[in-house]
Amino acid sequence: MDHKKPLLALALLCAAGLTQAGEKEELLKLRNTTTNLIKQLVKQGILTDKTANEMIKQAEVDADQQVAEAKSAAPKEVAAKEAVPADEVRVAYVPDFVKDEIRQQVRSELREEVVGDVMAKAKKEQWGLPNALPEWIKRFKLSGDMRIREQSSFMAQDNVPNGTYLDWPTINGVGGLGNAYNIGPNAYALNTKGDLNQARERVRLGIDVNIAEGFDAGMRLATGNIRNPVSTNQTMGNYDSRYDFNIDRAYLKYNKFNDNKFNWLTVMAGRTPNPFFTGGSELVWDEDLSFEGAFGTVRHQLDKSDISDSIEGKGPSIYTTAGIFPLQSSTGLSTRDKWLVGGQAGLDWGFANQDTMQMGVAYFSYQNIKAVSNTNKANNYDCAFNSAEMNQSVPQYMQGGNTLASICNNQITSNGVVTTLPGLAGLATNYNILDINAVYDMALFAPTHLKFSADYAKNLGYSISNEYRDIFVNGGGQSSKGETNAFQVRADLGWPKVDAFGKWSVFTYYKYLERDAVLDAFTDSDFHLGGTNVKGWTVGGNYGLVKNVWLTGRWLTGNVISGPQYGVDVMQLDLNTRF
Repeated sequence: MDHKKPLLALALLCAAGLTQAGEKEELLKLRNTTTNLIKQLVKQGILTDKTANEMIKQAEVDADQQVAEAKSAAPKEVAAKEAVPADEVRVAYVPDFVKDEIRQQVRSELREEVVGDVMAKAKKEQWGLPNALPEWIKRFKLSGDMRIREQSSFMAQDNVPNGTYLDWPTINGVGGLGNAYNIGPNAYALNTKGDLNQARERVRLGIDVNIAEGFDAGMRLATGNIRNPVSTNQTMGNYDSRYDFNIDRAYLKYNKFNDNKFNWLTVMAGRTPNPFFTGGSELVWDEDLSFEGAFGTVRHQLDKSDISDSIEGKGPSIYTTAGIFPLQSSTGLSTRDKWLVGGQAGLDWGFANQDTMQMGVAYFSYQNIKAVSNTNKANNYDCAFNSAEMNQSVPQYMQGGNTLASICNNQITSNGVVTTLPGLAGLATNYNILDINAVYDMALFAPTHLKFSADYAKNLGYSISNEYRDIFVNGGGQSSKGETNAFQVRADLGWPKVDAFGKWSVFTYYKYLERDAVLDAFTDSDFHLGGTNVKGWTVGGNYGLVKNVWLTGRWLTGNVISGPQYGVDVMQLDLNTRF
């Protein structure tokens, strides 16, 4: 609607009436009245100064034009007046109460529309902030989240004594089992008897930057131990020492869209989020794990007309992801660098009834992951005589569970007695993992959803070589039995996203993860306190408190699949927020 025309019509109507009456004083009065009316509308925010000035100028132009037309049409008007019937009365004067009614009607009709137009224009043109912020700031987006956690770990009463299971990450870190013995039992033994209560906090702050059309950059800072790739938790109780805050992600991303705004290509490089579909499972990859390297994803949207079930849904699309990721680099020994090469193909299908189905089949191959044993028999395979290749084969991080092989020996002397112990340990087999994921999300009870998911993994690269002197499993002796299968089944019920008061969801899943099905370094760090060779249940739920604040509770109960008894129940209570 043109906001100027009603007010302009009012001014012209009044002016025309007084001109016909020939009352100069009334003309001036009406002009002032109209001008004051316009000023009042400006004060009340209905009109802007600029619009008001334009209206007044336009009224003057129209008035001059009408006066000229009136003069040229004067003879005709005289004739018309003479033809007026005797019983007809014409009133050229508009009373004040009529003017007031017209004013009120115009104001009521224009207010809502004018205010809406003004607000839209102010938002678009950023009134009140002219040139206050440079253009580049608009390309930055900040986000983050914070979690406060109370975690209690309860050891099963029939667990084996402390010292049965060894802490091999710590042992390798101090140079071998002999050095760990010299430090003390806490340096080499896992706790299997004492319950543990921990207060933990996680803080993450992300920055996303739009560089140019299709090109973006991302960075995220997070708390946590820099040596632990699968957890960003900061354990409280450090005598009020400050937290570590490290770069968790830093990457460049390119997206390409087709004419239908379908994102058919994504390429990322740097320290990136997990590029592979997991369906919410942490069987192979912990949710906190970031990947270093590069990958690309190509997507293709299938024709809806060929698949009747997808009509009015978003339809099926297929994708392929491939990437290469360095795991452990060395100086001057590039031929022994450790790498991960992975690929996945999958389907993403949205149905007309709002159900969705996702599937993914992946293959992950680790390069140079196996231990390289010391063959210097003349020096009793002592770690002091290791080559660079042998030291390079020591994993930089392990959680526990995989079959290990001795790389070299340590010797300790006690009361004149020399004892030979495994010094450093590495992985005894290759890991080439097949992983199949599937999720079906039912919206039948929307907004409540019922979701089922399943994950199956198998290590196709398992092979124990005869080159190793000592093959051992944590908590047991030698073993060459292949334990290479893993699966998880899960059900979720509730709101898909708990981000407001009253929204809720509950979940449960069963996990069975054999010793060498996946690499223990990167699997779930919460279930059984991390690692492989575990089985058990998890139940939990979420409840929204206010917008973007919610509670989470989980109970995880797990036990070893093979080996001496070692069961752990974990209770986690979380207060979460995102911003």
